[in-house]
Amino acid sequence: MDSRSRYSCSFLLAVLAASLSVTGSVALEAGEIVTYEMLAPVLAQRCVMCHSGEAAAANLRLDSFDSLLKGGRSGPVVKAGQPAASELIRRLKGSRLPRMPMTGPPFLSATEIARFERWIATGLPRGDVTSVEAPENIQPRRPAPGEVVTYLHVAPVFATRCASCHTDGGLLGRAPEGYRLTSYRATLASHDRVRVVPGRPEASELIRRIRGQARPRMPLNGPYLSDEEIQLIEVWVAQGARNAQGRVAVIPEGAAVRLHGTLGPGWQLDGLPLSISAGTRIDKSPGPGDYVQVRGRLGKAATVEVERLRRR
Repeated sequence: MDSRSRYSCSFLLAVLAASLSVTGSVALEAGEIVTYEMLAPVLAQRCVMCHSGEAAAANLRLDSFDSLLKGGRSGPVVKAGQPAASELIRRLKGSRLPRMPMTGPPFLSATEIARFERWIATGLPRGDVTSVEAPENIQPRRPAPGEVVTYLHVAPVFATRCASCHTDGGLLGRAPEGYRLTSYRATLASHDRVRVVPGRPEASELIRRIRGQARPRMPLNGPYLSDEEIQLIEVWVAQGARNAQGRVAVIPEGAAVRLHGTLGPGWQLDGLPLSISAGTRIDKSPGPGDYVQVRGRLGKAATVEVERLRRR
């Protein structure tokens, strides 16, 4: 399916979701009362992977009835009787970004969203179940031996450790340098410069930041990612930065790169070979052991073609 077809499908799904309003949904029986208990399976499968526990993304916990009503860092996400004014519905539909769940697409179906709308419109009835747990098989986990790492494995790390700043309206206001870690597409974006180079962790700015090879180390001011979390993201990049369906990402040849690190002998950056040419601008006489900044572009086979190298 080409990009135009995918866009058309996404647009049609959005129109369908909007048409299934709580006052006239064809997917729900007339007069059906939707309770939190009925929504619990969807929350367990698609939401509480990231929105649970003390490290819940945006301080929003969706693992209990009371915590859902309480909301998160920016306040309540549901308003009784007002589905269209509820942030939860806006995020599920994608009228507010990032669209949720962060591991989509696929996102929630039109029928699932309509049930959340009906629940809110009818006053947020609770039902008998008051809390949910993520099924064991979708909890953030290490891949099994021989299993490839996909975005589904790393997205919970980004959601709980990175997206609080790297999103619009986060702790720092706008996303730092416009880099968002709220979706697969945003994580691999290369419109200004590429931070994830599929197949090349050592050439990926994201990896160098979480390792501490580049300053400031991320997450800003710590606590930093564990060795296990860093290794998981490194393997994800090394295996091609696969999406949720396991497809390998395309290397954005020609995209701009900006790397920081320690210069080694033979024009290497922490062991990463750099391609220096007669046109490379070298400032401040950098030598082995110096902390430097590298600006350039990705060449064939994801080589780093250096345009400027300077000591910092």
